[in-house]
Amino acid sequence: MNSGDFVYIEYTARISDTGEIFDTTKKEVAKEAGIFDEKIKYGPLPLIIDAGFTIPGLNEALKEMQVGEKRKVLIQPEKAFGERNEDLVRLIPESKFIEQGVDVIPGSYVMINNLRGKIVSVDGGRVKVDFNHPLAGKTLEYEVEIVKKIEDKIEKIKAVIDFFTSIEDANVEIKDKEVEIELRFGVEGRVKAAIASQIMKWIEGIEAVKFFEIFKKNVE
Repeated sequence: MNSGDFVYIEYTARISDTGEIFDTTKKEVAKEAGIFDEKIKYGPLPLIIDAGFTIPGLNEALKEMQVGEKRKVLIQPEKAFGERNEDLVRLIPESKFIEQGVDVIPGSYVMINNLRGKIVSVDGGRVKVDFNHPLAGKTLEYEVEIVKKIEDKIEKIKAVIDFFTSIEDANVEIKDKEVEIELRFGVEGRVKAAIASQIMKWIEGIEAVKFFEIFKKNVE
């Protein structure tokens, strides 16, 4: 694969030391591993090579693969979610959580100053919160397959929409250098901006992206 290629991949990801599965595109594997989530759409994942859609180590591996190829990839922390940083483990007064009506429960996650952290312990009115990524410091193992390469421009645009929203059936039309995208339900402005940015960056000849929504009267 080359930089800018649009592909669909299937994968199962494990923590190398324990063999614990923490992510997969396959519904049955997720169920067997006890990580199934009804809110997640399972199936091949669309991504663009070198667009930052996945961790660096997996991106590098995909660049060495071909469509239909399956590979096991061992990814060290520096090319996954980074090494652990003890400076990101902080003690915060319990009163700060009480003021905001947040239950202080060890093992739960909280958002503080736009940072997501895990409550490690509560002791003497102080709460220890770990803001490291849960997989920081872990060596990961991916079983990955490139199932399809996308060549058609419309399909590429739909793949970008799918990646950011899980919407597979958006109506897309290209008019000269402009793309018109009809979405069937509301998508946040920042998500639309991300979609538009990736389309204009990675799809040749597209200089503008227009979004619109249609609301129809229910007729019995």
